[in-house]
Amino acid sequence: MPQNRVVEGRMVTPKKLAELVEDGDVLEAEPIEDTDRQCPDCGGDVLSVGYMPSVTEFVTGYKCQDCGWSERDAS
Repeated sequence: MPQNRVVEGRMVTPKKLAELVEDGDVLEAEPIEDTDRQCPDCGGDVLSVGYMPSVTEFVTGYKCQDCGWSERDAS
């Protein structure tokens, strides 16, 4: 069962969170995890999600729970 979390006031699934970071569709997403990071824009809590935007790429995405900040780290 997907682990849903509240991000920017909306409940999101891991796949939806990955799509917010990627700004597009993703194939698959792992469960959402908490990080020890704070958002550089607003100081809010940052979540991470691993996902595959294509069959040959795995990305770890980071997204603030409170504002629009996000970043991706392609492996």
